[in-house]
Amino acid sequence: MNEVLKQLYERKSVRAFLDKEISPEDKSAILRAAVEAPTAGNQQLYTIIDITDQSLKEQLAISCDNQPFIAKAKMVLIFCADCKKWYDAYIDVGASPRKPGIGDLLLAVSDTNIAAQNAVTAAESLGIGSCYIGDIMENCEIHRKMLGLPKYIFPTAMLVFGYPTEQQITRAKPQRADMKHIVHENGYRKMNSDERKQMFSPKAIERSYEDWMTAFCNRKYNSDFSREMTRSVSEYLKDFE
Repeated sequence: MNEVLKQLYERKSVRAFLDKEISPEDKSAILRAAVEAPTAGNQQLYTIIDITDQSLKEQLAISCDNQPFIAKAKMVLIFCADCKKWYDAYIDVGASPRKPGIGDLLLAVSDTNIAAQNAVTAAESLGIGSCYIGDIMENCEIHRKMLGLPKYIFPTAMLVFGYPTEQQITRAKPQRADMKHIVHENGYRKMNSDERKQMFSPKAIERSYEDWMTAFCNRKYNSDFSREMTRSVSEYLKDFE
């Protein structure tokens, strides 16, 4: 197996970091990898916010579900879907652009996440761990004010980086679903309840599948976090209506 595939297969989220700085050269390489990512029409429909202010990291640690490890990360990047810069440029030259809509945002979100994953992959190749922080979306209204995000900018992904501790290196990676359930050929294949159980049962481990799935539904899908993310994002998206 080549080294790139090995790193992709073995990569896992890192939430505990050594007190070791990321060199300017490695940071630059990670950012360069992000901006070299595939992009729709070569538009690069994103802006990356590099959080270097420690007090701002600490605010983000609180606003992103009170997770102290965020403030301890050696690099924090927020990837924003940016429908504003091209819209403004069209106006600059006297064009008559329509206002950005949901379709434009979805395209920008796709661009943004591709760039973020390039950063993750580049960091992994340098021995630097990373973790996605979904709470950047849940509290998008708070983060809009905190980061000064204007209309048509959406905080899509936040990544924290640092060198992993030994425990983070050696702990097992959570098992992914078997490819036969994830990869469908030539169209979407509807699964029956038996196949869904086969797909998700390995996650249950020491409890019954039914108990685990019910608990997971309540803890994740029906959680206050999930409901708040849906509400706040819906409000945020009114900019694009």
